[in-house]
Amino acid sequence: MATLIHPTAIVETGAELGADCEIMAHAIVTRHCVLGDGVVVHPFAVIGGDPQYLKFDRRMKSSVRVGAGTVFREHVTVNRSIQEGGATTIGTNCFFMATSHAAHDCEVGNHVVLANAALLAGHVSAGEHTFFGGASAVHQFCRIGAGVMVAGHAAITRDVPPYVMVAERDDVIGFNLVGLKRRGFGREVMAELKQAFHAVYTTPGNIRTVAEGLLAQPRFHAPEAKAFLEFFAGGKRSFVRPRRKAKGGDADAG
Repeated sequence: MATLIHPTAIVETGAELGADCEIMAHAIVTRHCVLGDGVVVHPFAVIGGDPQYLKFDRRMKSSVRVGAGTVFREHVTVNRSIQEGGATTIGTNCFFMATSHAAHDCEVGNHVVLANAALLAGHVSAGEHTFFGGASAVHQFCRIGAGVMVAGHAAITRDVPPYVMVAERDDVIGFNLVGLKRRGFGREVMAELKQAFHAVYTTPGNIRTVAEGLLAQPRFHAPEAKAFLEFFAGGKRSFVRPRRKAKGGDADAG
């Protein structure tokens, strides 16, 4: 079908819409947007609005770029970049549930889901097939690897490596085995990923150095396992860790 713009929707002059998009009543798509084919914007969502940055010059030319098949539900907000010529990028077939938010300069991969009221601060990157639970929040400049599961109400202030589950405040609670099974990962790949995961988080020492040493070992040859280990070489923030146990068995909040 042809692109459909409902009455009372606002699509500013200069916005670029692909084929078969649907912009529902009271939704706003600013002139700073480039939407791929089949993007759906539900009522009261604002795509391409100015960033929430006190020093921002509204005359600056920046954008929001959205991949094909992505859906924005009610009251979603996605802000444009604070960089001249920069872009906030959302991948293909993403699903932003009601009141979720992606701030300026986020880089969101394909097939990412933000549940209701999930919040990504500025400059956050999120790998493909990642799920953000309801009311979770991610600190600016954090990297979230592919295939991550973020629990509802989680507060993420550190980098999260691929294929793990995180909850509470930066707590690793396990390996996202269910997510990998649903995506059809083979047993050998999942076994190698689990070995890499446990090796990184049980070997004493600096986690970047540990991952680098493991990467050099011949037992890790699957591309997914290598990507997991290579993640620790990048970024400027620290990494999420499993919650430590106190001597009495209670979780140590430190």
